[in-house]
Amino acid sequence: MGSSRGTREHLRPPRLLKERPVEIAVTGASGLIGSALIAALEADGHRVRRFVRGGVAVPGSVVWDPIAGTIEAGALDGVEAVVHLAGEGIGEKRWSPEQKERIRSSRALGTSLIARSVAAMAQPPRVLLSASAIGWYGNRGDELLTEASGPPQPSEFLSEVCVDWEAATAPSTDAGIRTVLLRTGIV
Repeated sequence: MGSSRGTREHLRPPRLLKERPVEIAVTGASGLIGSALIAALEADGHRVRRFVRGGVAVPGSVVWDPIAGTIEAGALDGVEAVVHLAGEGIGEKRWSPEQKERIRSSRALGTSLIARSVAAMAQPPRVLLSASAIGWYGNRGDELLTEASGPPQPSEFLSEVCVDWEAATAPSTDAGIRTVLLRTGIV
């Protein structure tokens, strides 16, 4: 009789893209999701461009400033996918009015910059995967929620952030780029 315990192979993430190795841009590369995603992508032979905010870029990374709206020229050239995960952490600091603005602007401005940048490209990536969160739905108690459920009324801070965050992808959607909104749970 076999053991129900997992093996090391069971713990390895499945191959994410089975076709051929591709170049993928990832924002939020140092975060919990981004760092795990990059490890899995690189293990499968894909090339990853890590987008870092401020400071000096290390080899293989791209410096961008989502608040100032700047990104290195050509930073997205040749990528087949962009995974946009960057945003101010929501659990690290007290939610002062200033921190709430950092949470909102880091998401909306960063997403807008990425979406506008890919929309303006002559050869854009095939897909933009942009983070969002289940905060979209707000605190609805026992109400059954689906992807079709709208944000709560009256609105709540995190749902407002998610609405702005998702709306900021409009330039890529309008340009005909497949745009996927990833509503993650608590990370």
